[in-house]
Amino acid sequence: MSLRLGDEAPNFKAQTTVGEIDFHDFIGDQWVVFFSHPSDFTPVCTTELGRTAKLKGDFEKRGVKAMALSVDPLEEHLEWINDINETQNTSVNFPIIADTDHKIAELYDMIHPNANATATVRSVFIIGPDKKVKLTLTYPASTGRNFDEILRVIDSLQLTANYQVATPADWKYGEDVIVVPAIKTEDIPGKFPKGYTEVKPYLRTTPQPNI
Repeated sequence: MSLRLGDEAPNFKAQTTVGEIDFHDFIGDQWVVFFSHPSDFTPVCTTELGRTAKLKGDFEKRGVKAMALSVDPLEEHLEWINDINETQNTSVNFPIIADTDHKIAELYDMIHPNANATATVRSVFIIGPDKKVKLTLTYPASTGRNFDEILRVIDSLQLTANYQVATPADWKYGEDVIVVPAIKTEDIPGKFPKGYTEVKPYLRTTPQPNI
């Protein structure tokens, strides 16, 4: 059964390129981007893991850790990291899980028989400090992930977790947000002192409240 938004992310212990980890201990009190890749020594995955490494600073300032997984053995991960570092001009700085028995991939429904009965698809799970699944994305093996979108979603998730707002289509950090319908219009000034615009009674916008 697939994980749904709001479900607790299943815990597991695993061997990774930085040693054995307990997933919930790894999360700690931070956010995590947990993603699978179809196979080591493949071109799209090489660019994706290189991009993830380069975004270390962007993740850290948001309190986010990255962790990757494939069903290849640890020895291949370690050898592949050399290729990633060389071709992407970076240094892989996050753990990659060696899930050779497919247990974690199956736990997170990362293997789709319609796509490939043995390899993981490009799954993404964003998990909050409460260990709950906040977002899931699934890409086919032929399409590399958009990491700018992943950062944008994290910004939205973190903002909306702390304020009674939602983010509109194509929202980017710093732009106006939507006041949730549960707040009465007459109560908006007390909650959002920067002001608001009533486009429709059900569509009220306000400047991003945390900047």
